[in-house]
Amino acid sequence: MTTVAIDLPDEAFSALKRPPPEFGRHLRLAAAIHWYARGEMSMEKAALIAGLDRTDFLAALAAEQVEVFEVDMQSLQRELARG
Repeated sequence: MTTVAIDLPDEAFSALKRPPPEFGRHLRLAAAIHWYARGEMSMEKAALIAGLDRTDFLAALAAEQVEVFEVDMQSLQRELARG
């Protein structure tokens, strides 16, 4: 595993009222959600970065109201018309 170190001002921890270890976990999750929502990485990779299994990552996405399953209505209508 690779370690990435980030220098942050002490005030950053008080802004979210979290100690550094918890802040770090929150930062990993926020980055993973951001990259997943932008389509920059798969759910599996994002969950790995967040330090969660897929089920817990899905729960985190739901808590942040991130769309997991996008439905193109035109494609859906064409599929239904065929069926």
